[in-house]
Amino acid sequence: MSEPRVKSGLWVQMALQLGQADGQYGAVLRKGDPDSGGILVVLRGSEGMVVLSQVRAADGAQAWMRAIGAAPVGQAAVDAYVERAVRRDPDIWVIEFEARDLRPPFEARIL
Repeated sequence: MSEPRVKSGLWVQMALQLGQADGQYGAVLRKGDPDSGGILVVLRGSEGMVVLSQVRAADGAQAWMRAIGAAPVGQAAVDAYVERAVRRDPDIWVIEFEARDLRPPFEARIL
């Protein structure tokens, strides 16, 4: 059985507050549907950037995948990925965190 789903807007607020509490300041780059929009998380570190895309694992639990690959990439690759994602899903949220270690400030199961 899958876990209950939290509205996207509330989840984004929670993630931003966790980031601020941990010194990983974040910002909403693009607002999506407040109830059911998908979420992309951009992590900006000293080695480059990583994009995490919200997915559901085989067991139905919320998880994240590295959308552009495991290695950090530059701003141009992130911008291109986000642009494609928005074309596919205009309801998507995009949030960004300063994350030196390229880890999100929230608990994340990364596939």
